[in-house]
Amino acid sequence: MDRLQVMRSLVAVADTETFVGAAELVRTSASSVSRHIAALEKDLGVRLVNRTARSVTLTENGVRHSAFARRVLAEIEHEERDLAKANSVLSGTLSIICPKWLGSLELGDAIADFSVLHPEVDVRLALGGVQDRAYAFLDDGFDVSFQTRPLRESRIAARRIATLPFVLCASPSYLDERGRPREIHELAQHACLTHDHEVYWRLRSTGEEAVHKIVHSSFATNSYLALQKAVVRGRGIALLPLRSAAPAIAAGKLQVLFHGRERVLCAVHGAEGTTPRKVSALLDFVSQWFEENPVSRDASC
Repeated sequence: MDRLQVMRSLVAVADTETFVGAAELVRTSASSVSRHIAALEKDLGVRLVNRTARSVTLTENGVRHSAFARRVLAEIEHEERDLAKANSVLSGTLSIICPKWLGSLELGDAIADFSVLHPEVDVRLALGGVQDRAYAFLDDGFDVSFQTRPLRESRIAARRIATLPFVLCASPSYLDERGRPREIHELAQHACLTHDHEVYWRLRSTGEEAVHKIVHSSFATNSYLALQKAVVRGRGIALLPLRSAAPAIAAGKLQVLFHGRERVLCAVHGAEGTTPRKVSALLDFVSQWFEENPVSRDASC
């Protein structure tokens, strides 16, 4: 028995005092309304209506229970309106998680700009701790997870935000001392500096992609900013996000040796279904931010 539908039928009978009139209100048949009332009477063990050939009137128990049903249905309607309003209004807390390197670079700028534009939203941004499981961020209480790893879970809602170009760089002082590699295989003779757990670089040379396996890392860190500092100081060669390296390249502190494979920045925001307004507003803003703040890809090798 659908208790809510039965409650609606009882309230409709109380308002119209006929099964036919009640059926019109709840958009069903008079026989269905009659069955609803009979099933409810059987379940409660009391008579709720008096049936005559001309009318249907409520008993004392029927008046009491119809008033209760009316309150319950009104509470449900009120809660549904409030939930719909909360989902459509740009307010509340927005919890975001992303890898440390993304939050420390341009994504952190974009989210900070979003927070300034929408001060009514309380932003909670966590850097690091992104797990391999697609739904882990939801279990941890986050609304959105930004990542660049391939997404293997097809049921989860994801949105492509931007592409992030990478370049293999070295300082002029390092190249003066060790020489400039002209082919990717020559990197085996150089000091390779790595981010986190890199074991190979995918690089483009003369339009073709090649893979350089890193046998030994001379300097390793989980921060691209720290990695770039080591490269600028002449410690070796590293694969860096172009947006981070661009100012140093323009200033002559770094030189581009090869272009790396671009990474796709995606936003994962829960299972398929209705997206909260605050989440869709963030994704729209961040997507537009990357479009309006492009990084020059003209750095020459």
